[in-house]
Amino acid sequence: MSEVPFHYIDLRVFCYDTEADSRVADALGHFLPEDVEIERTDSEGHLGDRIGVLSTRVERADDMRHVLDQLRDGADIEQIRDQLDERVDDNCSLFVHLDKQAAYLGDAQLGDGISLRAKVEAYPAKKDAAVENARDALAD
Repeated sequence: MSEVPFHYIDLRVFCYDTEADSRVADALGHFLPEDVEIERTDSEGHLGDRIGVLSTRVERADDMRHVLDQLRDGADIEQIRDQLDERVDDNCSLFVHLDKQAAYLGDAQLGDGISLRAKVEAYPAKKDAAVENARDALAD
């Protein structure tokens, strides 16, 4: 895949008080090249518990290729491809929720924990064109 049909890819994960920050960062890092920086923002839960928000935006084509390669190598890539009509919204954004524990163990599986949002390039900016571009990007 020479061209990457995305403007950017955002990844975000919550780190709760009961979790080790380094392990949550490692789970997010599974999808990222080594030189991509992860930002941390601290927040507070309803009961006053600490919640860290780890996030990053990937905009360089090579970095986006890396994220897509990690996603493509995952166990649930066929399910993601089959559900693209539901996963791409009218604003041409692709949404995938990935299992945090599986990512920590080196796999990309659908689940809870890590949110991936990718802004799909589509001209004209229509959902159908975005779905086809996302389908091409996620093909083997």
